[in-house]
Amino acid sequence: MGTQRWVAEVGEDNARWLATESRTALLASEYRPRAVGGGCIELSALALGASRELGEEEDGYITDDGEGLRVWIGDDAFELQLVEP
Repeated sequence: MGTQRWVAEVGEDNARWLATESRTALLASEYRPRAVGGGCIELSALALGASRELGEEEDGYITDDGEGLRVWIGDDAFELQLVEP
């Protein structure tokens, strides 16, 4: 059985920042967002949970509402898509 993961296209600079400088980037590797190239990030279920703990004033926080599952950087929201294993 595969592990669930979510991907969002956030742009090269944002992907690099989320993977290396955000508050979640300082956590153990399984809790970090990963830059996977092409301006995309990937979050495992554990990384998604860690990002949900961020406050809305912090870049990289997650919302899940009628608009979908999104990661926020500043005033910009990027939709996270579930990748089937």
